[in-house]
Amino acid sequence: MHIAEGYLPPLHAAAWAVASAPFVVHGARAVVHQVRTDPDSKLLLGAAGAFSFVLSALKIPSVTGSCSHPTGTGLGAVLFRPPVMALLGTIVLFFQAVLLAHGGLTTLGANVFSMAVVGPWVAYGTYRLVRRAGGGLGVGVFLAAALGDLATYCVTSVQLALAFPDAASGVGGAMLKFGSIFAITQIPLAVSEGLLTLLVVRLLVRVSPDELRRLGVLPTPPAPSATGESTAKEVGA
Repeated sequence: MHIAEGYLPPLHAAAWAVASAPFVVHGARAVVHQVRTDPDSKLLLGAAGAFSFVLSALKIPSVTGSCSHPTGTGLGAVLFRPPVMALLGTIVLFFQAVLLAHGGLTTLGANVFSMAVVGPWVAYGTYRLVRRAGGGLGVGVFLAAALGDLATYCVTSVQLALAFPDAASGVGGAMLKFGSIFAITQIPLAVSEGLLTLLVVRLLVRVSPDELRRLGVLPTPPAPSATGESTAKEVGA
């Protein structure tokens, strides 16, 4: 993930940029709406972007032309929903390409599609499914972050396979090879990211429960006397 500058053929790079653009535009509108309706959430928005920036900058060399690392997008997806992370993830990837030579401008569209579009949607979908099935906040957050991370690398494997199909087994064979190499480092990284994201959310439950209630992450207590009990249940979930 974070496909390197100039690594994709120009046609592929352009196609992924076009595919990502509508999500980024929608994400910009979602961020504006979020800030207007809840100005107090700006600090948490910035923290979600910073969390993704720091985690996704911790790279480990992996497939040629790419690398393996956490993505950090699951936290923002759970707190603010995927459209917001489309914009925040794009900003993260742009500054990493410009300031850290991590990824690239020509491959920005491909990296955005995998890390800022697909990853957050898988994370949020996982979180909602777990919660609707009666799972606790902790289980939902852990699985959301971990599976969102893995989904990002599955998409990157597809992107690389489409650009560089195997001479014998074609796109399917190349996708399997890229995915297998990524899995060596990415599976333990995804588990680690899930645990770290869970710790961050538990901290937020303790220090900012009211803000999490406004975002819909914590339920609104039925009465003031039930606040401590409700929060304690969510932290222990």
